[in-house]
Amino acid sequence: MEPTFGQNIKLLRKRCSRTQDDVAFALNMKRSTLSGYENGVAEPGIEALLALAKYFKISVDTLLTVDLSALRDSELYQLEHGYDIFVNGGNLRILTTTVDSKNKENIEVINQKASAGYRTGFADPEYIKVLPTFQLPFLSADKKYRTFQILGDSMLPIPDKSWVTGEFVQNWDLIRDHQAYIILTLNDGIMFKVVENRLKSESRLMLHSLNPLYESYSVDLKDLREVWRFVHYISSELPEPNLPVNQMAGALAALQSEVAGIKAKMATQGKLFDDERQ
Repeated sequence: MEPTFGQNIKLLRKRCSRTQDDVAFALNMKRSTLSGYENGVAEPGIEALLALAKYFKISVDTLLTVDLSALRDSELYQLEHGYDIFVNGGNLRILTTTVDSKNKENIEVINQKASAGYRTGFADPEYIKVLPTFQLPFLSADKKYRTFQILGDSMLPIPDKSWVTGEFVQNWDLIRDHQAYIILTLNDGIMFKVVENRLKSESRLMLHSLNPLYESYSVDLKDLREVWRFVHYISSELPEPNLPVNQMAGALAALQSEVAGIKAKMATQGKLFDDERQ
């Protein structure tokens, strides 16, 4: 068994402030046995391996193959809170998806009614395979896309009930500030927002609306489930006009007309004054 395993369970034990006696007692094993696992002088059987994985809430594959000491604190934090996404030391996020008869990735559609179920069924193949699908020929065949129906006016001028398509983001470190993303969270479900990436420094994302009437707020890393980079939207409605700009343009036109009138009046008065002097 790889030395990584012993180092991993020792690191996890210390991060949750447990002694060897604490863990050994909880798993009904001798402390010396656990110490042997941590120091690499003993190898656990299948039952012990499964028990340790269940205790630390991490997959067996991760315990055996991923060097947890090489992960950032924010990644460890996410893993410890039940979202084991690391495969072979990388940060690959496993996405449940569907393909068409030609083995081409579908674009699954999550409408208003399906949004609530998606929060818990996003990783369930049985749930994903019954979603409606379609294709957009102008999108890259090498990337994964999904379309979501948004609700409300927080992202005006993108209208309520628009269909927004996103590109799946595997590496959350690549989330760029001030760009729009579709975010799936454990607590609030699907959200469409402009994002500020603070994962490295604060283990959270700041979410902003295009509509200035809505306040910004943050989402903790532990609540994140999926991130999709906004690509485009489809709507049967025209965006609302930007009323403040239109009003300003109208006021400017009125002011220009008034100034022109004043100039014309001044020019007329100046001509009359010159005529009187003559």
